[in-house]
Amino acid sequence: MMTTLVGRLDLLTSEGGLYEKLEDKDLRCFACGHRCLIREGRRGICQVRFNQDGELRVPWGYVAGLQIDPVEKKPFYHLLSGADALSFGMLGCDFHCSYCQNWLSSQALRDPASDVSGRYIREISPQQIVHYGQQGGAQVVASTYNEPLITIEWAVAVFEQAKKAGMKCVFVSNGNATPEALDYLRPYLDGYKIDLKTMQDRAYRQLGGVLANVLDSIQRASELGLWVEVVTLVVPGFNDSTDELMDAARFISSVAPNIPWHVTAVHPDYKMTDPPRTSARILERAAEIGQEAGLHYVYAGNLPGRLAEYEHTNCHHCGFRLVERYGYIIMDYRLTAQGTCPQCGAQIPGIWTDDLSTVRIGGPGMPRRLGF
Repeated sequence: MMTTLVGRLDLLTSEGGLYEKLEDKDLRCFACGHRCLIREGRRGICQVRFNQDGELRVPWGYVAGLQIDPVEKKPFYHLLSGADALSFGMLGCDFHCSYCQNWLSSQALRDPASDVSGRYIREISPQQIVHYGQQGGAQVVASTYNEPLITIEWAVAVFEQAKKAGMKCVFVSNGNATPEALDYLRPYLDGYKIDLKTMQDRAYRQLGGVLANVLDSIQRASELGLWVEVVTLVVPGFNDSTDELMDAARFISSVAPNIPWHVTAVHPDYKMTDPPRTSARILERAAEIGQEAGLHYVYAGNLPGRLAEYEHTNCHHCGFRLVERYGYIIMDYRLTAQGTCPQCGAQIPGIWTDDLSTVRIGGPGMPRRLGF
């Protein structure tokens, strides 16, 4: 089964754009923070980028997931809130988180148990992906589900078409980026959701990453003018201590206090099936810590209605309720077409629609699968 999946994916490739050729047909890949040295005939840590006769081959021409999601599901709360996002994903990841909530896609070629993901592969063109989004009324195109950094060339090909159609483009990523990857994305990308999984480098390395790479990505993405939102999946016993949450919140605030921080609940999955689910009280405490650290917009997710105060967007200046949410559903939307607070006139940080008729009020707030 593994060989069959490898063989199929290796045919669905193109030459990569983020690498340098070295001596003896070796090459160096720059797509993610691992910066893999890949010898001829070998693969990078992600397993989906490989060296074929001195040329980097990268995933191309397929999706393993394609559906329309509320943009709040990504989550983006300050980027066209109330809009739908055409979400596409491939297979593979450069991390191996034991609690991965999307492991069937992310661990392809790394864990035989994820081989069933191969049945979802559909060959498709960038133009077709964008067409499906337009048919479904999506205003945003999101590279998501697997780790998009390792399929970055395909994402850019899709984003090029999306930009021509007037759509916003976003990445939903672990943030293990390189400066080269961010520069490669910058002409096409509007928003970058980054996971900040822990503030302990040792714990990050257990997941397959390096803390400094993620912190640098948050800083650099913000400096490049991308709209950044940060998510911390709060895992009891792993990253939920008061000190660690405070460290995370203080770092984000030091970059920009207007960066939204989402603290979300984990459910047991993949190899971590024994920890308790994140309680509402733990998330409430995390959100309070974020506010104490100086963050202006802190949200608690994955527990609709149980932490209502942390689902809504309020004006940081006067406290006026701007966006009222229940889970992914927009219950009320009061920002002006200029993205300002109607009560005090303050400009609210983010990317907001100037056509209020496009905001989905009271809609289903659920993903919509596409038949193709």
